[in-house]
Amino acid sequence: MQLLLIHSDYIEYEVKKSTPVAEKIEDPMKSGRLEDALTVFIAVEKADEVNPDEVAQKAVSEVEKVAGQVKTESIMLYPYAHLSSDLSSPKVAVYVLTAMEKELSGKYIVKRAPFGWYKAFKISCKGHPLSELSRSISPENKDGVNVVCALEGKPEVVSEALKAESTAKSYWRILTPDGQLHEMDGFDFKGHENLSKFVDYEISKKREVDKAPPHVELMRRLELADYEPGSDSGNMRYYPKGRLIKSLLENYVVEESIKVGAMEVETPIMYDMNHPTLKKYLDRFPARQYSIESDKRQLFLRFAACFGQFLINHDMTMSYKSLPLKMIELTRYSFRKEQRGELVGLRRLRAFTMPDMHTLCYDMEQAVSQFEEQYNMCIRILDQVGIKVDDFEVAIRFTRDFYEENKDFITNLARIVNKPVLIEMWDTRFFYFVLKFEFNFVDALAKASALSTVQIDVENAERYDIKYIDVTGEEKRPTILHCSPSGAIERCIYGLLEKEAMRTERGEVPMLPVWLSPTQVRVLPISEKHLEFAKQVSEKLNCRVDIDDREDTVGKRIREAGREWIPYVVVIGDKEVETGRINVTIRAESQANRPKTMEMSTDELDSRIQAEIAGLPYRGLPLAKMLSQRPKFI
Repeated sequence: MQLLLIHSDYIEYEVKKSTPVAEKIEDPMKSGRLEDALTVFIAVEKADEVNPDEVAQKAVSEVEKVAGQVKTESIMLYPYAHLSSDLSSPKVAVYVLTAMEKELSGKYIVKRAPFGWYKAFKISCKGHPLSELSRSISPENKDGVNVVCALEGKPEVVSEALKAESTAKSYWRILTPDGQLHEMDGFDFKGHENLSKFVDYEISKKREVDKAPPHVELMRRLELADYEPGSDSGNMRYYPKGRLIKSLLENYVVEESIKVGAMEVETPIMYDMNHPTLKKYLDRFPARQYSIESDKRQLFLRFAACFGQFLINHDMTMSYKSLPLKMIELTRYSFRKEQRGELVGLRRLRAFTMPDMHTLCYDMEQAVSQFEEQYNMCIRILDQVGIKVDDFEVAIRFTRDFYEENKDFITNLARIVNKPVLIEMWDTRFFYFVLKFEFNFVDALAKASALSTVQIDVENAERYDIKYIDVTGEEKRPTILHCSPSGAIERCIYGLLEKEAMRTERGEVPMLPVWLSPTQVRVLPISEKHLEFAKQVSEKLNCRVDIDDREDTVGKRIREAGREWIPYVVVIGDKEVETGRINVTIRAESQANRPKTMEMSTDELDSRIQAEIAGLPYRGLPLAKMLSQRPKFI
């Protein structure tokens, strides 16, 4: 079944002429109108004939979910054959439509347009982010794989792990650093309001958004990134400033991984969906895939670097002396067919850049030791990015058996961050891992997004036939750690922008870390006669420095530097030319409407900046040095 859901100011129809398959109707069904309604255009498909009751129930569930999100009590069910080229029989279509009507009636004001009639209709779409949604539904086949037909007619395979994630019985608790597990109802969230928001988000599993979060406006105003209308949803364009920030973050995370012994590799972005090993893994990873066809083969776009790295591991010869063995790949890009209603800005994408590191360990003891080391590494990396421990919430997920055997170890993870963490526990292992943590950023809309993560994988060494030779000369299978030291690079940018948006709401001055700021110093000559000295100042600074040589007033140029979050702003006038010393506005020490200005030499400013960016990746200006020469992207 295909659904197109339109939140409409009104929808009205009038029947004109019957077709050979038209259902018999009474006069009240020959026309209809609803206001402030969720209009559901429906195409019942051939595949739905396997279990029309199940399809009807699933469709009702989706309609109720969207109706709740857009806050409407009126629903128009409108048969619309044009959504599919593989339609069911008229008998099944009418059965499903009437079953949906019956199930929704009593809860909502429901009207159903008749099946098999030519109809004239008028509709007015409200135009907010959730006003146009599509859903694809079908029953499970005999193998238990839910094949969801996308609107373009190509199959999307929903993995067993993804289905397990939606049905798995979770036990939620709060773990405090003293080792106590607290029931949700009995835990006092006072002083941990961000954790409370995260808990609500996780347990409710409401991923859709009903308005754009603040970072969307910021990513455009700062000319970092924007939506790409010429591509699939969830694929972004990055302007020079955004590309600079992405590049610096990418380099930093890879370099930090190499420092702890990871070897950088590169692997393909697409794989054979029918490769026997990969096919099994697809069903163990909770993600939706993009699939494509080439040379009569069904391929999928990777959603992580696991495939390529594990296939390399399979072909390697390793001894225990090589372990722990680490590989890192920066996937530009990984692809996941995220739900359309969940896609927003840089928070959740369908194409994203993921630093993906895997560690082979000779046993669980070494895996647990590496897990803690990488937990601490992730904290350090996010801290340098600008996302501190206080900015994220920790989720730790595990099987009950693993917890019973490793209580002290898991409690120590809470001690390291020195705050309560969210626990999710399962009686049975649904996935390939027995332990996993995530650092989750909670944004201004109380939506959470996972950043860093590490997982202990107990399945894939066997699945990919990965072996090493132990001290006795016998072949053994390693335990594998999956680690993304920062999470998706785009989410780091999202987190930084959301963090600064919330600081702005509190009356604080927003800014990016100096090492990530596209312009680190802006020099403003008061007039043309000061331009030459401004150039001399800029040439003595070993950082990203530009010159605002435009003809606007000084006040306007200073305000624009503030709107761009420039860390250091230098105004050049007669005094600076005469004395050789400069007045510098320091954003990090400023308050709203109270800029902090210091007089210093150019060398002193340069030394200050070098101390802030020491040991971190560096690239030059992404745009022309003179602002008068720059184009506008937005």
